[in-house]
Amino acid sequence: MSDIILNQRQSPNYDHRPKQFVVDMLVLHYTGMQDCRSALERLCDSQSKVSAHYLIDEDGICYQLVSELNRAWHAGRSSWKNETDINSLSIGIELVNPGHELGYKDFPEQQLLSLEHLIFDIKTRYKIPNHRILGHSDVAPLRKKDPGELFNWHRLFLKGIGIWPKKTHSSTMGAIDPTSRLTNSNVEDIQNRLALFGYQVNKTGIYDLSTKKVVESFQRHFRPARVDGIFDNESSSRLNDLLCQVKE
Repeated sequence: MSDIILNQRQSPNYDHRPKQFVVDMLVLHYTGMQDCRSALERLCDSQSKVSAHYLIDEDGICYQLVSELNRAWHAGRSSWKNETDINSLSIGIELVNPGHELGYKDFPEQQLLSLEHLIFDIKTRYKIPNHRILGHSDVAPLRKKDPGELFNWHRLFLKGIGIWPKKTHSSTMGAIDPTSRLTNSNVEDIQNRLALFGYQVNKTGIYDLSTKKVVESFQRHFRPARVDGIFDNESSSRLNDLLCQVKE
């Protein structure tokens, strides 16, 4: 990898990537641990059964834990576009951050710069589409929140990484209350559009807890200023914007 200095720390938590899978996805995580040392210990502990291909510390130092030729165990139970073996077709990158349970905070500049360099390198070599650069919460919305609403997806988009709504969308606080004002057909339309974009959501026509969590995951990535699980007009408009980009 040119212009990227990688510290090698071998994790035992991997297996062979099946030959029928082609890498075409990046999944970003936060570690959810207090510091880099704790994260490295866990990701390299055979008892933990978790790993990632790369780990980036807050100061920008990068570690490679698993060869890209192998399948790291980073996504767990996950799905995107009806694909359920996300580990086999993705590369996982962990960012040191305590996460929502231990004092969630902004991602430092040096960490983001290193991430950008690493993604550009991976994206170029594997020709990963921008719409398949995702967060852990995107592929596992019922279980995960990372990298979360403080992660600057818009910044990456401005650097040519990932996608983001291109138009200006109203950020008024007026919202549809899904428990009282949405019809079954309205809810089914929301679920259909979220599924069309890639999220795993059951098309029940009922605005249940799982649908609310998927909406929260969408908002964490694409409307981070307000993550409330309410599919308001702004959320709808942003989703339509993104669907148009994916079709282009």
